[in-house]
Amino acid sequence: FFQRLLAWRRPQHDATRAMASLRLLRRGCCTAPAGFAQPSRVWGKSSLRCGALGMKCGMTQAWQPDGKVVPLTIIEVQDVQVVQAKRVPTSEGEGLNLQLGSGWQKRKRLNRPDAGQFESRGLPLKRYLREFRVSEDAQLPVGTTICARHFVPGQFVDVQGTSKGKGFEGVMRRYGFAGQPRSHGHSLSHRSGGSLGGAAGSLYATRVMPGKKMPGRMGGKVRTAHSLLVYRVDAEHGLVYLKGTIPGGKGSLVRLKDATRKRMDTSGRGHHRLPPFPTWLPGDDETGGDVTEAPLARPL
Repeated sequence: FFQRLLAWRRPQHDATRAMASLRLLRRGCCTAPAGFAQPSRVWGKSSLRCGALGMKCGMTQAWQPDGKVVPLTIIEVQDVQVVQAKRVPTSEGEGLNLQLGSGWQKRKRLNRPDAGQFESRGLPLKRYLREFRVSEDAQLPVGTTICARHFVPGQFVDVQGTSKGKGFEGVMRRYGFAGQPRSHGHSLSHRSGGSLGGAAGSLYATRVMPGKKMPGRMGGKVRTAHSLLVYRVDAEHGLVYLKGTIPGGKGSLVRLKDATRKRMDTSGRGHHRLPPFPTWLPGDDETGGDVTEAPLARPL
C-alpha cells in the first residue's frame, strides 16, 4: 500500500535538499529578506514558528500495550521550501509571513511572472503556495527546506484541509434531520425538511429567515482539525503519523502547524521534547533516529 503511495516521490533525502538550499544561499542564488538575521534556536514565550505543507496519504492503525486501537492518519511532507518572506499589515501594525512552496510543477503550466519568482531565487517550480504567520525570531532564509523532522512525537498540531465534496444533498444527510412520518398522508414527502416557518398573520414576516437549514451543496469547504497528537515521525520517508482523522481525501493538500488551543510548554519540563526552533536544520541532533514515536503511545 505504501509502496504505491510513495512511488511518485523523488528519491532524494530531506537533508540533501536542505544542504543544497544552504549552498545556494551562500553562493547568492537564494536571497534573504531585507533585515534578515541568523535565526534564533531558543524558544521564547511569544515564539511562533511556521508550519508545513503535506499530502494526505491515507489511514492506518496501531495498537497500544493495553490492546486499544489507535487510528492514525499518514501525511507526507516532501520538498517544502521557503519561497519568500512578506511584511503584511495587521491590526497591531506590521506582521511577518513566510510563504512556503510544495509539490512539483511543469514549466509550461506557469506563466512568466509565476515562474520568475522561483527562477530568480534558484528554487525548483512549486505547485502549491501557502503563507504562515511567524514571529520575528522564527524568520527563515529563502530556500530553507521544511522536512518531517519539523514536528516531534508527543506534540499537538492543527491540520487544515478541504473536506470531501458530497454534491447537492437533502436535509437528512446534510444536517441529520429525522424526516417526515412514514404513515398515511405523507406520500412522497418522507425525506423533506418540513415547514420553512411561514407567516402567522401580519405580525410575522412572510419570508425565509437567514440561516435556515435547507437542502444545498455539502462538503468542499475548508475545515480545521484542532489539537491532533503527533504519534510517529518517519524522517526517512518524510511521513508524519497523526492520531485521528483530518478533512480531505487521499492526495489532497493539508496545512500543518503547531496547535493553538494547546499551547506548547517551552520550559523544557514537558512529557515530550520541544520541536526544533525555528525548524530542523542539517547538523541538528537526530534523537531517536529516522523513526520516532510518542513515548506514551507505543504500538505492539
